[in-house]
Amino acid sequence: MEITGGGRLEVRVTRADVGKRVSVRYVTDSASAGGRFTDAVGVLTSWDESVLTITRKSGESVRIPELRLVAGKIVPPAPARRRGPAATFAELSRAAARAWQPVESEALGDWTLRAADGFTRRANSVLPTGDPGRPVAEALETARAWYADRKLTPYVQTATGAEGTQELLCADLERLGWHREVTAELRIAALAPLADREPGPAEVLLARSFDEPWLRRYQRFTGAGPAMRHVLSAGPSVWFAAVPGTGEVPAAIGRCVVDGRWAGFMAIEVAPEQRRRGLAGAVMTALARRALDEGASAAWLQVEADNHGARALYEGMDFAVHHHYHHYRQAEA
Repeated sequence: MEITGGGRLEVRVTRADVGKRVSVRYVTDSASAGGRFTDAVGVLTSWDESVLTITRKSGESVRIPELRLVAGKIVPPAPARRRGPAATFAELSRAAARAWQPVESEALGDWTLRAADGFTRRANSVLPTGDPGRPVAEALETARAWYADRKLTPYVQTATGAEGTQELLCADLERLGWHREVTAELRIAALAPLADREPGPAEVLLARSFDEPWLRRYQRFTGAGPAMRHVLSAGPSVWFAAVPGTGEVPAAIGRCVVDGRWAGFMAIEVAPEQRRRGLAGAVMTALARRALDEGASAAWLQVEADNHGARALYEGMDFAVHHHYHHYRQAEA
């Protein structure tokens, strides 16, 4: 906190600092749970009608009446992470988009409208990567009409928690009546340590395409329509992994997209009765070795914030959180 020469705490944040990363201390509603003060660090996304809104790196918004402020200051961007390869948000966003391609897309300024017959939010959401070329409210109305024409629910994918992410857009969406429906983490790691892990307890088969048994192990499988097949198959260099099971359906599966220095891991699935046997790790190691052979050096994956088991698994593989991403949906009228 900012402390003056006389030892007094001081607020050195103003309305002009909207869009900057700040650290503030404020008085809480209650004196319980360890005291009357608490801190918030994040991007100052608005300061309207005597209320500040700070968006934390997780995407959570904190509203603070300015009369409760005790101290505050501008802080520099979060320091570079000590774990994992160097990476920018823009680079990772592009790699993730190339690894999960929609059936149909259309530009809206620097935004991309994406559709794939409703198969996953990622392939059926607006991807904002800059200026839509018009006010945000107008761009959202255009997007809403575009998705309505395709009988799809409109979503907007945003990111928070790294330099260059979209906290201000998140605040605009919330102000315009959109709400976060899902939050996930994008995690990164060096590829070589993953490839150097022990192979695991089972044989892993790699192929350039998936088959029907692979699809039946995939948790999102509800009938392999053209959109699902397109999304799973598209990408710069796509590999599918399967661990044979006792029946026709594999005991475990995975998908990896190699794209320059990046290897993206998706669809890591293990049969419930086969879990805790190291099969997920075996699948990822086999895919990592193939990606390393193709020249990749870094790995990324996405995991939903409430999937505690998967997050623990990836933490044990040294995948560190780079940023969070969210899917916003317009609130029902």
